Amino acid sequence: MNDETGRERRDRGALAAREALAAHLLRLGLRRSRTRDAVVATFLAAPRHVSVEELSDRVRETDGGIGHATVYRTLRLLAECGLAEAHDFGDGVTRYEPVRGKSHHDHLVCTGCGAIVEFENLQIEALQREVARSHRFVADTHKLELYGRCARCRAGRRGGNP
Repeated sequence: MNDETGRERRDRGALAAREALAAHLLRLGLRRSRTRDAVVATFLAAPRHVSVEELSDRVRETDGGIGHATVYRTLRLLAECGLAEAHDFGDGVTRYEPVRGKSHHDHLVCTGCGAIVEFENLQIEALQREVARSHRFVADTHKLELYGRCARCRAGRRGGNP
């Protein structure tokens, strides 16, 4: 029986992510650094999709010396090596989410408050494969984003977290 806690899984995932980034940096001839490690740790601990600005603010809470450019470059490196995925949900702000250890999912995006909800639906996935097959098309990847208003916004109560 496995008694591993959520925290232990996150810690193990963060270690694996740092190792994958270190290997990517080595391939690029770049060095691993304390500041990059701090950005990676903060990013992996973020509870939701984050923009460069939001992540910069979080990183500066623990290390005021880490600048916006370092956060941006680190997120770009994470995306290059497949540890982060960039999303533009139509508001002009690029948000990033960790992808290591996550299964494919799609998004509901509230146009009122900006809340983003991840969801998985096997029937939608099967239908997408069938549509591709019926057009003799082989999809390498896909994304589905549904835009609308969440229950709180429809009720006139603004809330949520973009």
